[in-house]
Amino acid sequence: MEQVKLYDTTLRDGMQGQGMSLSAAEKVRVVEALDRLGVHYIEAGFPASNPKEAELFGLLADVELENAKICAFGMTRRRGVKAEQDEALNLLADTFAPVVTLVGKTWSLHLEKVIKVSAEENLAMIGESVAFLTGRGKQVIYDAEHFFDAWRDDKDYSLQCLRTAVEAGAINLSLCDTNGSSLPDQIASAVAEVRAELGPDVELGIHTHNDAECGVANALAAVNEGVRLVQGTMNGYGERCGNANLVSILPALELKMGYRVVGEERIAELSSVSHFVAELLNVPLNPNQAYVGRNAFAHKGGMHVAGVATDSRTFEHLEPGQVGNDRMVLPSELSGKATILSRAGEMGLDLDDKAAREVVDELKQKEHEGYHYEAANASFDLLIRRHEADYEPLFRLEGFRVTTEMRESGKVETEATIRIWVGDERYVCVAEGNGPVNALDSALRQAIVEHYPHLADVELTGYRVRILDSDHGTGAGTRVLLDSTSGDESWGSIGVSENIIEASWEALVDSLEYALPKNGGSSG
Repeated sequence: MEQVKLYDTTLRDGMQGQGMSLSAAEKVRVVEALDRLGVHYIEAGFPASNPKEAELFGLLADVELENAKICAFGMTRRRGVKAEQDEALNLLADTFAPVVTLVGKTWSLHLEKVIKVSAEENLAMIGESVAFLTGRGKQVIYDAEHFFDAWRDDKDYSLQCLRTAVEAGAINLSLCDTNGSSLPDQIASAVAEVRAELGPDVELGIHTHNDAECGVANALAAVNEGVRLVQGTMNGYGERCGNANLVSILPALELKMGYRVVGEERIAELSSVSHFVAELLNVPLNPNQAYVGRNAFAHKGGMHVAGVATDSRTFEHLEPGQVGNDRMVLPSELSGKATILSRAGEMGLDLDDKAAREVVDELKQKEHEGYHYEAANASFDLLIRRHEADYEPLFRLEGFRVTTEMRESGKVETEATIRIWVGDERYVCVAEGNGPVNALDSALRQAIVEHYPHLADVELTGYRVRILDSDHGTGAGTRVLLDSTSGDESWGSIGVSENIIEASWEALVDSLEYALPKNGGSSG
């Protein structure tokens, strides 16, 4: 098995995406997570380019890594300045990082329009910069910026840039599709020609962007032509449309193409690392992201569910556990008996065919009324459980009232009163809140916490309202989705009604009832 190495640039190139920002301490946590995953090179950025970068390199100097090498990033020397006198190059030479990734110009358009130097001067800038850093004991990866655009314009000069870098001591020449404009066949053809010109002893890398939605495909095409180092970012973060997504590249290389990358044991950590980075950035992970997204192994159609239950290969390209993900069965009007029986089995319920068909019929009717269970797993599980012969509700409602009053002072006060039966005991509880849902929640918990003390630990973390039929104006039906957590587990619940308070109440009751251990929630 041939080795392909991963080069992560999330902390540099990934941070150039809109809204991307991490503290130095958070970046260290990303580095540690990537190291656990088995990434070979982690590009930390340009040391001392700003106070945060200086702090980061100071912190990383004391971090012990098992698998990864830290890379500092910089550019070739400035025009008209000797390499040893270039302040930025000296900063790179002085850093603790054993590897320096040096980016240089390859495309004549940039020589003319951006840095305004001659072709000869640019070659000198490349060669002298690489030689200076290797002379200071650094391993140098040379990033040939805009290589594929340059290749299409002037192959001879592009090769000159590469030969200059490797002759000066670069250990790897990474070919960059900086504008993300290339297609897989163009990448493959160019890499094959470069390999033929430079010979098999020169190690090539690939750095692609996703502007044409081909970042991953281009990287894989390059590997097929002999590239053995692949650059990218976690979750495809990066400027414009992002960089090649390492989260997709890694399993493709190791599980589908037969290369040795990090080992199958480490790939099982892929989902957790992907989600961890997204969480640190406070950027919701795309639920449809390949391999690691919430929907990557989600099945909705009854035939799909039945097929996967028989043999996962029928509708899955690999086992979810191989990448640390889970299979999910999505309830909907498309669901058949197989979907219901599959979920019931996961819940430890033994539903007969009659009960399963009743659930299917109810589910279809509910969805017709506006219910949508894909984000409301608690309500879906309870819909199934309520068809058990021995099902008992959390309580029996006698009634509730919610009042909202605007005071002369401008303060709005909300009060809820509920009357319920828990077993043979009747409770009447009153509570204030910052709104009707909060007041109802407080009053309900007062009444039931004596019987179910762990419900005191359940927190509502999200409240979303959707108008179902806007043509009806203020009389439109509403769908309320609640997100809740016990600390150990999170779940969603749903309510639908023309009355937003009633819809909220329904979702609230489902949220608390689900939290009972027998209904799916943790015991706290």
